[in-house]
Amino acid sequence: MGTEGARALLERAGTLTLQTGNLLNWGCLRKKCPATPGEEVRDCIQKTLTEWSSKISQDQNQETLEVLECSVAQAIEKINPEERDELKVSAKLFIVGSNSSSIRDAVDLACSALGVAQLDSVIISPPPVEDGNNLSLEYLQPYWKELESLVQNKKIVAIGASDLDKTLLEQLYLWAQVKPSSNQVNLASCCVMPPDLTAFAKECDIQLLTHNDPKELLCEASFQEVLQESIQNMKANNWIPLWLLRYSVIVKSRGIIKSKGYIIQAKRNAS
Repeated sequence: MGTEGARALLERAGTLTLQTGNLLNWGCLRKKCPATPGEEVRDCIQKTLTEWSSKISQDQNQETLEVLECSVAQAIEKINPEERDELKVSAKLFIVGSNSSSIRDAVDLACSALGVAQLDSVIISPPPVEDGNNLSLEYLQPYWKELESLVQNKKIVAIGASDLDKTLLEQLYLWAQVKPSSNQVNLASCCVMPPDLTAFAKECDIQLLTHNDPKELLCEASFQEVLQESIQNMKANNWIPLWLLRYSVIVKSRGIIKSKGYIIQAKRNAS
């Protein structure tokens, strides 16, 4: 059936959940190293969709699923419960739509995909603010409240932020019930950590990390483009990405990455 079957399933579904599985075990991604995080995401989405669609049978083509799960079976790798204490499971969650309730769905799906009860740390990257506006505490609060709820429910151990300057990090720290344990700083915007940020983080025991993610790791137009390239002749512009979660599983004693992958959820606007 191939792409024809995939197109038929996508035209009947309301939600698409795409899981890449462990990229380190995925031979086709080893052939070339993506130059940027954005290119890596696009490659992962395209290869997952292509592989998934090639395996759709005539019987599956007749199904109607509200939530369509797209994954490559051989790449899915759950954590062995006996090894769980030796591993750190971290995630960065990029909210594409403006809905803070997506956070719970993303964390639940990550736990399910990896076979764990909780994630050790989650860093939130809220959707970009509109042009002319600055990121504010008020904008962050609904997302942070959702993360705090997940900490209280023992789904996450520690939570962190991304790209906060000293003023905003301090505002968040003073307001939050569950304090940020980390803050990511984009080295493209500053080659050296700002001294005021470094001093405040040290005083409040907040770990400063670096990253090279763009402001929008997966925008709506990019997602629709890669969907159209992977599944020909479909109404890709009806599909809106909600969030993207990137996870990594690290062996604590050796500091090496055992597993890395992406989980993406999108919704279809009925037309």
